[in-house]
Amino acid sequence: MEIDDLRKKAGDALDSDKGEKASDAALDKGGDAASRVTGGKHDEQIDRATDRADRSVGNE
Repeated sequence: MEIDDLRKKAGDALDSDKGEKASDAALDKGGDAASRVTGGKHDEQIDRATDRADRSVGNE
């Protein structure tokens, strides 16, 4: 299997409802972890970054 095939397979998985839920959960966990580490001082920036990432990944 070539890299392009793997890339398409991964993209198809993320575009599914199950993939969307998984990516949302991962981004939420990452955002929560970043918020805890920074003591909540950068929540606005973290929220913007996770929102941008969510628009880039998945289908919603």
